[in-house]
Amino acid sequence: MGKITRESLMSLEAYHKARPEMRQQAMAQRRTRSVHLGEHIVLIFENELLMRYQIQEMLRVEKVFEEEGILEEIEAYGPLVPDGSNFKATMQIEYINEADRKIALSKLVGVEHRIFVQVEGQARVYAIADEDLERSTDVKTAAVHFLRFELNEEMKKSLKSGAQLMVGCDHKEYPMHVDTLPDATLASLVSDLS
Repeated sequence: MGKITRESLMSLEAYHKARPEMRQQAMAQRRTRSVHLGEHIVLIFENELLMRYQIQEMLRVEKVFEEEGILEEIEAYGPLVPDGSNFKATMQIEYINEADRKIALSKLVGVEHRIFVQVEGQARVYAIADEDLERSTDVKTAAVHFLRFELNEEMKKSLKSGAQLMVGCDHKEYPMHVDTLPDATLASLVSDLS
């Protein structure tokens, strides 16, 4: 898997020139790698390209060109790049109406621990959530969580051989799953595995 290093990032000037094409690639990947669980939860399965784009964008917006600031952005977003044995995802809980969102976040406490992937014919793999910092309390969950799904060798082999991947949530307030991923989505996720 691609590792994002200081040397692998573009200067602000080089990124300015490359940005339109990189943005187009990142948006296409984001669409392909997004899995909607019903109306209100979306999982964006991150990869090296998406995180590289995120870091370059943060450096551009904040006009960061000093070594320390660049390394801070790599440290913040680098861990979301899959390392060959897992999928990593940003989970967003989306409600247009703020009052509805507030109620939902209070009902969905712990939802980040009830998100799973399941390789066809094998056991569910539940997300390891928010390894960097706790984002929930006992009275509400956050609207954004960072998830990691660790796969064993058999699961990886099955996926590479054409097995389907179910993605779901079994929280009592939000039972929802997607049985069959689109071919492009599954192929993109399988490309994360070594």
